[in-house]
Amino acid sequence: MLRLEGALRSYAWGSRTAIAALCGRTVPSAHPEAELWLGAHPADPARVVSTNGDGPGEDTSLLDVLEADPGGHLGPATLSRFGPRLPFLLKLLAAEEPLSLQAHPSAEQAAEGFAREEAAGLPLESPVRNYRDASHKPELVVALTRFEALAGFRDPHRTVELLAALEVPELDPYVGLLAGQPDSDGLRALFTIWITLPQSVLSALLPRVLDGCVTYLATHNGNGTAPFAEEVRTVLQLAEFYPGDAGVLAAVLLNRITLEPGQGLFLAAGNLHAYLHGMAVEIMANSDNVLRGGLTPKHVDVPELLRVLDFRPVDVPILEPEPAGPGEVRYRTPAPEFALSRIDLAPGSGAAPDDVALPPCGPQILLCTSGSAGVECAGRTLQLAAGQAVWLSASDPAVTVRAAGEPAQLFRARLADVDARID
Repeated sequence: MLRLEGALRSYAWGSRTAIAALCGRTVPSAHPEAELWLGAHPADPARVVSTNGDGPGEDTSLLDVLEADPGGHLGPATLSRFGPRLPFLLKLLAAEEPLSLQAHPSAEQAAEGFAREEAAGLPLESPVRNYRDASHKPELVVALTRFEALAGFRDPHRTVELLAALEVPELDPYVGLLAGQPDSDGLRALFTIWITLPQSVLSALLPRVLDGCVTYLATHNGNGTAPFAEEVRTVLQLAEFYPGDAGVLAAVLLNRITLEPGQGLFLAAGNLHAYLHGMAVEIMANSDNVLRGGLTPKHVDVPELLRVLDFRPVDVPILEPEPAGPGEVRYRTPAPEFALSRIDLAPGSGAAPDDVALPPCGPQILLCTSGSAGVECAGRTLQLAAGQAVWLSASDPAVTVRAAGEPAQLFRARLADVDARID
């Protein structure tokens, strides 16, 4: 059992308050704090923190620890299935502004793309590199606050209704295209046209669409029953952050989703999505493969994005946690690389237990997101405050998580059990 210090990532879309406040630091922070990485990804592994001289030292990363003893830390089952690497990456994510419009490749697409870019001699650190590893990147996000997102292509019939409701004559040809082919092929055709519009055409069309959005909201006068109010507001917000970006048009085609705290969203390969606002715990396969489609100053490779996108319209389900044991609930996904559960402790309340026993089950990371708790293992106890985490190796015995006199919440990241996955 080792205490972990996450790697803090600063991106322009991050928050100056959310992660700092959760971790009990001064707010606002000096820079936007977007993500706290807790894992062994080579780009930014978590650090192992010594307590009273136990542990390998302050300057040691979890990646170094695993490389020194992969069998002891990962266990034979993980080594056999995934090789000598931690298959998952756990994060805290705080979005003050929208993230890029993006999708992740399938395992086959990632392996082929990585091999292609390696053969071409493209450096891993190149800003135009699409594939930085050979892995797919399924991911699960669980809201800590109200969390807004775009994900998956909406039913084309509903999108036709939305576009028609804007009453923008310049949109008529595009409405006709999708109305005449309201399926994945129609969505592919319309998305491809919009994402590749010449800037001169886009610069003429986009202001008309935004005018239509403003008129739509004014006509309904803030009426909460307006069928597309949230979608229209989102288009206007995206245009403020990314003026003249083709991704603003593309976002019109996606489902608008709101997660309340405790709800989750799973994103499989090919799902076009963008996180808009809020704070969440995120877990994913240990990969950094991202294909971007707009709403970003970073590299956008439209042909490669079109190659990996899944244009099938979907009604993206919101994941509700299900019981996994006393004080613990889990979020089911089909991903073999990870499983995520939440532990709620409320000493003396009767609503939740004072402590929860966790049997050994391979490599694990425990992250405290509120309150404080003690993690007891083999006669040792580590106290975790909000924002702190602990690494449990495959060699560690059973663990007990105990509330430190106040309600506490922890997230538990580990490998998926075969019988806990959705096929």
